[in-house]
Amino acid sequence: MTNMQTEARREINALISAAFNKAVQNGELPALPEHDTLSGAVEVPKDTKNGDWAATHALAAAKKLQKKPRAIAEALVNNMELENTYFNAISIAGPGFINLTLSQKWYTDVLSSVENGGDNYGSSMLGAGKRVMVEFVSANPTGPMTIGNARGGVLGDALASVMSRAGYNVWREFYVNDSGNQVDLFGRSINARYMQLVPGEDAVDFPEDGYHGDDIRELAQLVFDEKGGSLKDMPEDERAKYFAEFAIPYNTALMKKHLERYRINFDEWFFESTLHGSGYVDETVKLLEDNGLTYEKDGAVWLKNIELGADKDEVLRRSNGFYTYYAVDIAYHRNKFVTRGFDRVIDVWGADHHGHAVRFASTMAAPALGISSEKLTFLIMQMVRMTRDGESIKVSKRTGKAMSLNDLLDEVSVDACRFFFNAKPDNHLEFDLGLAVRQDSENPVYYVQYAHARICSLVASLESDGFAVKGVADIDSALLSEDAERALIKLLAMLPDEIEGAARELDPSRINRYVIEVAQHFHKFYAACRIKGEAGELVSARLKLAALTKTVIKNCLDIVGVSAPERM
Repeated sequence: MTNMQTEARREINALISAAFNKAVQNGELPALPEHDTLSGAVEVPKDTKNGDWAATHALAAAKKLQKKPRAIAEALVNNMELENTYFNAISIAGPGFINLTLSQKWYTDVLSSVENGGDNYGSSMLGAGKRVMVEFVSANPTGPMTIGNARGGVLGDALASVMSRAGYNVWREFYVNDSGNQVDLFGRSINARYMQLVPGEDAVDFPEDGYHGDDIRELAQLVFDEKGGSLKDMPEDERAKYFAEFAIPYNTALMKKHLERYRINFDEWFFESTLHGSGYVDETVKLLEDNGLTYEKDGAVWLKNIELGADKDEVLRRSNGFYTYYAVDIAYHRNKFVTRGFDRVIDVWGADHHGHAVRFASTMAAPALGISSEKLTFLIMQMVRMTRDGESIKVSKRTGKAMSLNDLLDEVSVDACRFFFNAKPDNHLEFDLGLAVRQDSENPVYYVQYAHARICSLVASLESDGFAVKGVADIDSALLSEDAERALIKLLAMLPDEIEGAARELDPSRINRYVIEVAQHFHKFYAACRIKGEAGELVSARLKLAALTKTVIKNCLDIVGVSAPERM
């Protein structure tokens, strides 16, 4: 897939290199030492009035060539040949910046690149097919998914889409904590609520630190409706285990249903119990023990995590013989890399896991495990504050309970939820429910979708007037010379860079910001450059630009998981 920004940078470097060699041959500049090259930054300046691109090669070479940067720049410019290139003008600014202005050839090739790329425009092979797992949501199956899970779901899913577009082989995974103390407590909580439903068992004590949510009562009621009081004579431990084994699959199926409604599907739902059943946790802890990374204290097995660079040691196995969450997490991540062979793993976690992430990264880099910091990355997202009319809210209008993902989707469209939650991960997010349902330009997702629908309407209207969208080869792209047209084309060229940047920075919110800018530029173009009623060739050229803009908007919305409506 052609990246026209990359092509422009490549040609600038080639032009400057050829000009330098010519200047050396002419005796205008001294030669560089053998194996040394003339290099510099090539960037799009904030102010493009002096040129569309700026190069710093002359400034970077001043010390090596023992000449003033401006003198070097003058020699390079004097020996540069722009014929049949992506540039038609060159100038020098300040102490020696070389500015270049794009030619019509570049603008035409941008249009061709978008046309040829179609639904895949913006994609690249940055990842070279490397296998990357993105693990996200991974909510405990002991209750409804929260608003925090809602944000993590979008960030993880959009990041996976971005990385897939950037050439990575991406795997989406949900880790189900279906073992350990919390699951035991979950079962005992349901058991207590069940026994409270059995006639004559009103005085049953609820477990200390039990789960108090209404969902626990609902699960107990489901069992009671089917079994009645027939389970009351079962030994308590056995009964609590029964309830956990019933409720975990039930809740997991419910989470899958709600996430599918949210347009999130996973390649695998990985169950913690498989790690215990296969002996993988035992094997992992023994590996740490055999490498001298553990010690015993008060009957428990501890990890020497301070020696590995963390701020505290961690318990791996309690004195009662049960493994801790930390030990299981080490085994799980070892499974990701060693057993399943992922080249990289990205965990999307909430801000409350920040300290754990730092310590865990130190652990996994231990020589015994051999997972470098470059392979394991944590995307830490900040908290969400839900508001309506400027006031903070925590409960659903429909249920009157703490707002869950499913409650939110009853109030706000999936499109708005996904677009709003795909905000910069390291910023606190204020989700305005009132704004999310507005149908005006203040609502960013509506604004972007409206631009797409507006283009669809334009295409249909002109088609009825006899103007079908033509191929780039069949239009006169030189007619697209107005400032608004050129600015829009330059912006369309940036999508491949935005996707690669989002993949490198693990920040899919870049796509939100970019597509909003594309919508803004399209609306400016549409207002400044009349289409209907113009000469036929100009209508065809502007219609094509609009249609290609539609392609870019749709590709961006696809990445974020938002629909691209044809009518609004």
